[in-house]
Amino acid sequence: MLKRLSLTAAMLAAAAAPAFAHLDPLEHGSFAAGLSHPIFGADHVLVMISVGLWAAQIAGDPERRAALWAVPAAFVSTMAFGFLLAVLGVHLPFVEPAILASVIGLGLLVAVAVRLPVAASAAVVAVFALFHGHAHGTEIGAAGALEFGLGFVLSTAFLHVVGIGLGIVAQRVTPVVARIVGALTALAGLSLVFGG
Repeated sequence: MLKRLSLTAAMLAAAAAPAFAHLDPLEHGSFAAGLSHPIFGADHVLVMISVGLWAAQIAGDPERRAALWAVPAAFVSTMAFGFLLAVLGVHLPFVEPAILASVIGLGLLVAVAVRLPVAASAAVVAVFALFHGHAHGTEIGAAGALEFGLGFVLSTAFLHVVGIGLGIVAQRVTPVVARIVGALTALAGLSLVFGG
């Protein structure tokens, strides 16, 4: 058990390094760039995996099984909408602070194992997703937006599936593991806020 926790802490500490997710749109407006983009930003990885973990926690209640697909689907679809808004030039305020708040907030939701109704959970992640999508769209602009957008949507969905898988395994082994990962995610989010 201690070995698993140490490994998890080491992975999250490594993920808390400065994000290298902001790309030159003229150089990186492609499907492959979109596919790799979410994997190279600590904020993106932490949030996407947290969404999956939280969905698995919520779905642990028999009456909330739909959370397993509804919560990640709400994130992905709203993120795509936020991306579209940015590409169309619609401005959203406080994008970066909202993204950092999403790391801390989702980490805390997992740490405390909050089990809201499925619709409310989907709404919470959708709010955060709007800002994540907008940031992606602002970074890439119109150059290769469709290809890039498809890539980052698929990559995001994959990270959600990883989080769901980790959450399901944690529920079977011991739910405390997911809660510790959530707490470490929130701490990593704080380090992103205060560390640069």
